[in-house]
Amino acid sequence: MVAITRIASRVAAPLKSRAFAVMSARGKHTLPELPYAYDALEPSISSEIMTLHHTKHHQTYVNGLNAAEESLQKLQASNDVKGAIALQPALKFNGGGHINHSLFWKNLAPTGSNQAKFPSSGALYDQVQADFGGFENLKKEVNTKTAGVQGSGWGWLGYNKGTKKLEVVTTANQDPLLSHVPIIGIDIWEHAFYLQYKNVKPDYLNAIWDVINFEEAEKRLKEAL
Repeated sequence: MVAITRIASRVAAPLKSRAFAVMSARGKHTLPELPYAYDALEPSISSEIMTLHHTKHHQTYVNGLNAAEESLQKLQASNDVKGAIALQPALKFNGGGHINHSLFWKNLAPTGSNQAKFPSSGALYDQVQADFGGFENLKKEVNTKTAGVQGSGWGWLGYNKGTKKLEVVTTANQDPLLSHVPIIGIDIWEHAFYLQYKNVKPDYLNAIWDVINFEEAEKRLKEAL
């Protein structure tokens, strides 16, 4: 079993593989379709950013992952352990990028939709109240920690099965979230916001909450409980 399969199973299993990419009959990873139009998240995220982010950046991770896995198969067939070890960074980077973005698209929802409204009751509401004291406190902590990511990375609201709490964590580059079950992920790479918000991360982070898919977040939480 290749390394990225181990990573994917640990991240996506709690989500019953809904967020991880669809595989073709040949076993190749493919770019998942978005569940909304490219302009559906405006004005929070522009159509231009969404189009480039999905069709260019995510596609690049898919291509890189397929190429890395193909190379790994050849190295394993020739018993080249040293070569397989050297390939691990490419598997981690491209595989993580594929996993993270597949989760990201699903935890966004069209502007003004019912999905983008924070619930007034239910599992997610109760957990946020218990762990943060309210939605505004949650937003503040997520935004502060995500804005503090140096360079590129991700901000996450994750469920810690050990503490049975929602916690805010960050990951560097395209590292997937392995310590928690991903509930909400926010891409803080510049390609996710720079064309629209320039270098003002706080504006992007404030705006993205208007298009967070809280129905998806609650589904993920329920599956993790």
